[in-house]
Amino acid sequence: MNMLSEKPNYNDDIVKLFTIASVFWGVVGFLVGVFIALQMAFPALNFGEYLTFGRLRPLHTSAVIFAFGGNVLFATSYYSVQRTCRTRLWGDGWSKFTFWGYQFFIVIAALGYVTGVTQGKEYAEPEWYADLWLTFVWVAYLVVFLMTLKNRREPHIYVANWFFLAFIVTVAVLHLVNNISIPTSLLGAKSYPLWGGVQAAMIQWWYGHNAVGFFLTAGFLGIMYYFVPKRAGRPVYSYRLSILHFWSLIFMYIWAGPHHLHYTALPDWAQTLGMTFSIMLWMPSWGGMINGMMTLSGAWHKLREDPVLRFMIISLAFYGMSTFEGPLMSIKEVNALSHYTDWTIGHVHSGALGWVAFISFGAIYHLVPKLWGKKELYSLKLVNTHLWVSTIGIVLYIAAMWVSGIMQGVMWRTYDSMGFLEYSFVETVMAMHPFYLIRALGGILFLTGALIMVYNLIKTVRGDTVPASSLKSEEAAHA
Repeated sequence: MNMLSEKPNYNDDIVKLFTIASVFWGVVGFLVGVFIALQMAFPALNFGEYLTFGRLRPLHTSAVIFAFGGNVLFATSYYSVQRTCRTRLWGDGWSKFTFWGYQFFIVIAALGYVTGVTQGKEYAEPEWYADLWLTFVWVAYLVVFLMTLKNRREPHIYVANWFFLAFIVTVAVLHLVNNISIPTSLLGAKSYPLWGGVQAAMIQWWYGHNAVGFFLTAGFLGIMYYFVPKRAGRPVYSYRLSILHFWSLIFMYIWAGPHHLHYTALPDWAQTLGMTFSIMLWMPSWGGMINGMMTLSGAWHKLREDPVLRFMIISLAFYGMSTFEGPLMSIKEVNALSHYTDWTIGHVHSGALGWVAFISFGAIYHLVPKLWGKKELYSLKLVNTHLWVSTIGIVLYIAAMWVSGIMQGVMWRTYDSMGFLEYSFVETVMAMHPFYLIRALGGILFLTGALIMVYNLIKTVRGDTVPASSLKSEEAAHA
């Protein structure tokens, strides 16, 4: 009994390192995103060899997905697996290797992007040497996580760990299969993929969509299933629903990739299969969203008092919206209008900014005071300011891209009475310019919110207190 009641000596030093890295890379990724959004509105900003849109765009996507998102997933999985298993993280040396090894991967991949040494594959741009290094790091991550589960002092494996484990294992398989390539020489940076033609396209989008499905969805659902109940002080609404959510999501998601290849050389039956499974994904996705939101049953008043919890619940609203929109866009008739347009950019960012970034911000705000032994965050008022500034930024961003994208799709398929195209491509680009300005403004607001968070977290870690006048206004706002 004493052993069970005694608090384990958790390894939170590694969680601190990943938390710091996630905040740093988040700001870098958002900053590059704002710059390339401005490049789209003002092409003169494409200057030099290394600062063109073509070089910086993969730097932005990888920085926000793998550098920011990846470090958040390491931090939250290492933190929650220790608490739910009531045991210390296995292998201090190995967990340190995953941190420094992953940061090294981020740096060598980024250098490849700006110097033009990439595979040119969406979400899989790093060349063979970076991919090989990441494989070693990822295997170490899997071993650390599995061994911690094996050493657990709780008989039950909590559902958040199911999602984290599915994310780690599936991303490993996706990475290995999609990135099989043959280097031009032993010391050469360039390689050529083993796969070719339509098979290469099929495997790339099997990888690409499941990077979204398992890296950006399953992993962050693991965060949701631990941190939302923890922050709300309530058990998860339905444990049975969480298990149903898990098994249905991981079975259906893996088949959805072909919806990226409608109207291509991919066999029609494969396109239809991808569309069908995408539509079926509505059910588990919304089941998970409802499960997360209904966890607040009996504690809805906490939304008025706690802006950190508001971040998490608004993220679930964006998760529900983007997982409704994605299957809608996979329908062939809708895809005929939406594909290759800014609508896709709007959809991706509603999920990336609204779901992934917001649940991450909520988790980081929850973690930092606990990791650094502080009673509370420096200022909940600043958290609320961050929430509203970023939310307005996201709405401006995605609304501009929806309007721009649908307008693009309609202009591209408008014919005159003679059967010729009504608009030239240049005219469609000119029509998008105002919406690109709005998108850039939305990105600037989102970046501003992240900088407010950085200030708040630094003040929290330093142990600073809010001035008395500000404290009274915060208390009045909560009252």
